[in-house]
Amino acid sequence: MSERSPRGTYLQIAEALRAEIGDSSGLTALPSEAELMAQYGVARSTVGRALKVLTDEGVIRSQQGARRTVAAAEAAPTVYDRIAGVIAKEGLAPGDGFPSESDLCNLTGASRGTVRRALAQLEGAGVLEVRQGKGRFVRALPSTTPPTA
Repeated sequence: MSERSPRGTYLQIAEALRAEIGDSSGLTALPSEAELMAQYGVARSTVGRALKVLTDEGVIRSQQGARRTVAAAEAAPTVYDRIAGVIAKEGLAPGDGFPSESDLCNLTGASRGTVRRALAQLEGAGVLEVRQGKGRFVRALPSTTPPTA
């Protein structure tokens, strides 16, 4: 945003995003915070405030492990759901080896930290077990919802 305004910059960004969502362009997922920072030339905190306004209004929704989406659009599966789905997709049974973190990063397109958090949730839920020096193995079949932290 190049011009100063008595109205907060974050409100102008929220208004611009609201207009972009409402113009029937088929937008379902918002750009990342970094992309919005570059687009509007503002700090992350300004973008964060604009996104909070839209979240509070119910225009967009935020879900850990997935991009912010337009509230009217169907929610994208989380990284947890996609990793838990590997068991069914690959036909894995208890005792079978589980793919490596690197393979899961490539499969989901998520960062290693996000994949590790999802794996930790699956381990905490008793779905996976870690064998030192051997890797991760399926212990039980997953439930459909992630555990709450």
